[in-house]
Order: sequence, then C-alpha cells, then structure tokens
Amino acid sequence: MSIAHSATAMVMGVDAHIVEVAAHLTDGLVGMSITGLADASVRESRDRVRAAIVCTGFPWPQRRITVGLSPAWLPKVGSGLDLAIALAVLAADERFPTAALERTVVIGELRLDGRVSATRGVLPIAMAAARWGYRRIIVPRANADEARLVPDLEVVPVGSLGHTLRLLGVDCEAGEEGDDVVMPLAPQPPTKDLADVRGQQAAKFALEVAAAGGHHLALLGPPGVGKTLLAERLPSILPPLDVDAALEVTAVQSVLNDRTPGLVSLPPFAAPHHGATAAAVIGGGNANPRVGLITAAHRGVLFLDEAPEFQGSVLEALRQPLESGSIAIARSEFAIVLPARFQLVIAANPCPCGQAFDRRGRCTCTPSVRRKYLAKLSGPLMDRIDVRVIVESPAPHEVVLGASSASESSAQVAARVLQARDRQRHRLAGTPWRLNAEVPGPVLRRDWPLPATVTARFNASVTAQEQPSARGVDRMLRLAWTRADLAGRAAPDEQDLAIAMRLRDAGGRWAA
Repeated sequence: MSIAHSATAMVMGVDAHIVEVAAHLTDGLVGMSITGLADASVRESRDRVRAAIVCTGFPWPQRRITVGLSPAWLPKVGSGLDLAIALAVLAADERFPTAALERTVVIGELRLDGRVSATRGVLPIAMAAARWGYRRIIVPRANADEARLVPDLEVVPVGSLGHTLRLLGVDCEAGEEGDDVVMPLAPQPPTKDLADVRGQQAAKFALEVAAAGGHHLALLGPPGVGKTLLAERLPSILPPLDVDAALEVTAVQSVLNDRTPGLVSLPPFAAPHHGATAAAVIGGGNANPRVGLITAAHRGVLFLDEAPEFQGSVLEALRQPLESGSIAIARSEFAIVLPARFQLVIAANPCPCGQAFDRRGRCTCTPSVRRKYLAKLSGPLMDRIDVRVIVESPAPHEVVLGASSASESSAQVAARVLQARDRQRHRLAGTPWRLNAEVPGPVLRRDWPLPATVTARFNASVTAQEQPSARGVDRMLRLAWTRADLAGRAAPDEQDLAIAMRLRDAGGRWAA
C-alpha cells in the first residue's frame, strides 16, 4: 500500500479554492475511482490520465487506485485537475519522490497523448496559491504569462506530462516541452471618440459627469439621436484601471477565457442583447456557477440598449448589485459572491414607436401605451440611476453634410475626468470608497457638510419637489460633489446643486 499527495485548485465563480489530491494504491480489483463530489468532467479524467501516462512511457499501475479530492464538501468541476491527479498517481507508484511536489500547486488539462492544454482561471488560482503560502505553481505554457502577474510566486510552465516529470527530476524522454506561446494581437477596432458625436452638448456633459463620479446614467430619446453612440464612448473618457482594479478585471477575464494577453488596464464594456436571460446577465447555474455579464463588466461599463425590451426579471435583478457592487448566488450545494461594481448605462425610446418627443406630432402611441412602455423600467430601478437625461434630436445644421465637426475629443474630456477623480481620491483617502457615487449619503452629509446658505437653498429646492426619495436626495448630493470636482471647487455651491437636480430630474419627462 502506498499513498502520495499533490495540490491543485479550482475556480468557483471568480474565487479559487485549493484542492488536495491524494492517490492511494493498494492490492485489489484493478481500477480507479475518484471521490470528493467530482462532476462528470473530473470523473472523466480517469481516462485522460491513464492515456497520458501510458503515452508518456510508463505502465499503468495494475492495482486498485483511489483518488481523493479534499475538501470533500466542495463540488469539484473542470478538467484543470488532470495534471495534479496524474502526478499523484505516479508518485504513489514510486516513480518519483512526493517531496518534489511540496508547496507546489499544479494546474493543467491533459490530452490523451500527454500534452498539457490551457485552462481557465489560472490568475485567480495563482493569487490563491500565493495567499495560502505556496511557493511554486506548475501551469500550461499558454497560461504562464497571466500566472506571472502574481509576485513572489515561482511559475513553472510545462508543455506535457513528460516535460513536467523531467522538471521534477524523473528520467523521462517522452513528452514535448512545447514552444513558448505568443498571444497574437487581435486587430484593434477603430477608436470610438466622443468627437464623432455631432451636437448633443447636454448629453455629452451628462456623460462627463457620470464618468467623473462613477454615476449610473439613463438616456431617453427617439431612435437615431445618438444614445448608443454616446454610451459606447463612455469607456474612452474613463481613466485607466489602477493596479488592484486591473488585477480584479484580469482575474475575471481569466475565468471567462482560456488565456489572457496580459494585465487588463482599460475598463471593460459589456452590452448584452435585450433577449439575454437572467442567468446570462446575472450569472449562476446549478452545479457549476457561471459568471454573468454584470461580473464581466466589473470595474467597467454595463450598457443596456433598448432597456424596456429586457425581461423584467433581468432588470429587477440589477437593483441589488447597483447598491452593493456584488451579486450573491445561493444554491443548495454552494453560495458564492461575485464582484459586480459596474457603471450602468441604459438607453430607451420614449414609446414603442419612438416618436413621443417629435415636434411634428408623428407619435402614434396613446398616453396609456407610453406610460406602460416606460413603466417596464420600474421606479425602484430608476431611483438607483443618478443621471437621467433626455437626448433630443440634433439641429439640422449639426448633421447635414459638410457641417462643422468641431467637438471635444475623448482625450480632452478624459483629462478633466482624471483631474476630478484625483480630487475625489485625495478627499476619500483613508476611507473604503474611491468615487463620489460609492459614498453613503449619511457619511457624505456628516463628514463633508455644505455651507449653511447652500444647505438652506438645497433643502428648499428638495422640499418643492413631489415626495423625493431619501435615496434620490443622496444621489443629487453626490452629483453636486462631482460637478464641483469637475469645476475644481473645494465644495459644491448653489450652481452645482442646481445642475445636479436638473441631471437627476430630467425635467420630469421620464414619466411623460
């Protein structure tokens, strides 16, 4: 009887869990069993591991093999455990000393010929390995670059099972080392610049305020006025991600893709189709939880075009992550929390025909049809959106052929946004928040009170509104601080508060 251990890891959601692999060889009926809540992909590793070991030149042990995966309560999913299982079996068969795998995490899917294939989630696995005190990680060559993003962790790229054994000191001639994988650069799409948008100065200003403070944004207007054009250019005026946020985003991309080209430094942009299901947008699943598009947009922008056409369950499920920046998914076998701190942008027509704001009266929808259409965007959801603006049709002289296209570029607006965010960073230093949109209202009122005259004017304006919600008042105050940051003022004045109320209310026409 002999037993050997190795360590591997698996990803659930976007977090990695260390899994201990124990291979036990004993006399008995020849065969191999895997215990520890293994799903079909893990159970199928028996055949992949056996074929890979034989193709590498080692005889399959003619004994009873039991592979235990710990902790036993954690469901095991995915094929990235193959290489660790193969090494544990060979170590238990005394092909190499088990001490060679000490403080080492092993990741990789085995092909039948022994080659090691890339796998998803290597970056969060490497982060978990470093957090738990492991000194080394063995990964497929294709995943080596993303594993190297974690400091103080030795990364050993391998091309096959035989190559891995040679690195562990085993005399093995079979198995190719593989070439260093060079990620081909995907063709870059044309840069989407804010200068491409003709007119729409009010909407551009709203976009700048939203970018500066991290505020959610809603655009209402007839078809063809530039709502989608504006939303797609929001990432171009956002600052690059800092190191911590870049690691978070890259870890999410690592879970979504087999490999990543490197550290992601630009805010992501996700734009699901209005027919997307709640599971696709929010995430979830039964045995194997999937990452949804709101997590794919973490630290970036989630754009819902034609928002009233989305399923009501999808829209209402956004309410909790808009407040908390995360989404909790609970099933009978597990409960996970996925990051979802995104900036929401929604675009909607004012009615089914889209012509409700047409000055020539071309709208064919009745008032009840208009109200029913916009009522798909519920009050609780809209109350969580800071900036709500009406996008009017541009003037004819702004869109005719040969019209002047003089407009600020994304680079010019991004410079002001960056300066405003720098002011927020200094003001919020020592707090858990980064942007005005994240600061709780009670904290904002207590720690950064406004001058008495400004407070009195703001209270009078709020009182004049019809039953404003407490959340809405807080969001107007955050908008005022963002406007002051853009203007370079130490605190909001009466003009900033007036602008914030206009951006928040949108003239009351959302309910028209």
